[in-house]
Amino acid sequence: MEATVMHFRQSRYRVNSHQMVLKAADSAEEAQKVIGKKVVWTSPAGTQIQGTISALHGRKGNVRVIFPEKGLPGQALGQKVKVE
Repeated sequence: MEATVMHFRQSRYRVNSHQMVLKAADSAEEAQKVIGKKVVWTSPAGTQIQGTISALHGRKGNVRVIFPEKGLPGQALGQKVKVE
């Protein structure tokens, strides 16, 4: 399964690069099924960054992903990630 990186999770003054918002499904019910699964983003150089889907983000099928070791770079926005 694939998902699209939509945005960094952010507040008014701070951008958190370790938490991302992904478009995983078309509805919240479908997105609920992928919570707890692993996410892998592969850079153009071949480096892989892994994270875990933690929760729903809204009611449109978006989910939150936490990347514990290092966050995603800005070039990942709009790209596809693999959900395992």
